[in-house]
Amino acid sequence: MIRPLAALLAFGLTGVSATASAQPDAPLWQYRPQEQTRWVSPENPTGAPGAGGRENRGAKGHAFETIPVGASHVLADISGAGTIDRIWMTIEDRSPEALRGLRLEMFWDGAATPAVSVPLGDFFLHGAGEMLPMETALLASPEGRSFVSTIPMPFRSGARIVVTNESGRQVNLIFYDVNYRALASQPADALYFHAWWSRDRATTLGRDFRVLPRIAGRGRFLGASFTILTNTVYRDTWWGEGEVKMFLDGDREHPTLAGTGAEDYIGTAWGQGAYINRYQGAPIASWEAGGRWTFYRFHIPDPVYFHRDIEVTLQQIGGARKNVVIDLQRAGAPLIPVTIDPGSRTNFQQLLTRRPQVPLTDPSLPDGHTNFYRSDDVAAVAYFYLDRPVSGLPPLAPAAERVAALRLRPPGPPAPPPAN
Repeated sequence: MIRPLAALLAFGLTGVSATASAQPDAPLWQYRPQEQTRWVSPENPTGAPGAGGRENRGAKGHAFETIPVGASHVLADISGAGTIDRIWMTIEDRSPEALRGLRLEMFWDGAATPAVSVPLGDFFLHGAGEMLPMETALLASPEGRSFVSTIPMPFRSGARIVVTNESGRQVNLIFYDVNYRALASQPADALYFHAWWSRDRATTLGRDFRVLPRIAGRGRFLGASFTILTNTVYRDTWWGEGEVKMFLDGDREHPTLAGTGAEDYIGTAWGQGAYINRYQGAPIASWEAGGRWTFYRFHIPDPVYFHRDIEVTLQQIGGARKNVVIDLQRAGAPLIPVTIDPGSRTNFQQLLTRRPQVPLTDPSLPDGHTNFYRSDDVAAVAYFYLDRPVSGLPPLAPAAERVAALRLRPPGPPAPPPAN
């Protein structure tokens, strides 16, 4: 029997068949008397029964809120057990300053620190400060002007969702609703949803970017979204040869899970164009404005569980023909050659282990595609589930650091890709 996506997702998030009271995995025709449907919105800020649309004599009277500069607005403050199934919102200011400057936070079960603390735009896959129409298995923006999440978010005793305006200008209009089911209880295997954002504006040569620093506990790594602003000193050479690595359950020097390249991680190959699929995609893939890339992958069909701890990294490696890399070196671009691929494993060169070390200009080295460590501006959101409502990860960076040096696509039609 083929189950709908929501059912498959609910099943996969716990790893076991969930109890009927906690997951939306029943047939569409099945009555669920133990669940109470609630919507929290400006028209019913508590979600209480019979409390919606009371203003303006029942006509549309309070559909949006305003958030002054520096202020916070509580989208939802829920008591008791339940599962958030859907979040929708929109704002009239969709500038890079708003997308990176609005802070989205979620707190579970009365925790003092948030499980989710991220820039609003990055959370919804708009990390480059530009909104595009998209629909994925978990996050969507049907026409590029709204934010939709269908990530299941269970809680046992309460949930609070807050948007804080750190954009430097007033949010005049924010419309939203938070759709959840009130439950008697959650099963023991229900995990808490978390999301963590980080950015390194100039990654260190030879050091992997940490998508998710090591955290302790049991859970599931749900996936990640990335924003890469390429360093123009490397011209238009490819940046995405770095491998995603996942260190599971005590791994230290070497990971259990290792991919073969950034473009490979999101299901494509040999560079990546712009595309949007259910589980992986690259909404922005452009050399305009110095190089702007956003991409994502959700581990729904291929779950990643951890039982003690986890750390996730992305190598900072690019590649080009050897003569191009030599030209970059001569021009002073910071790089460390890693490998030379002449087109097969025959005469493939692992330069970091070669003894003695020789320059790329050495006649003993073959010609071919040459990978090298490089330094770019990298940001990422890690999405994961954990067996506790607090992760212990560092707090979100200040808004000035989040917004600094973002690049916008120039007006007009997109530029063609560079010639090979």
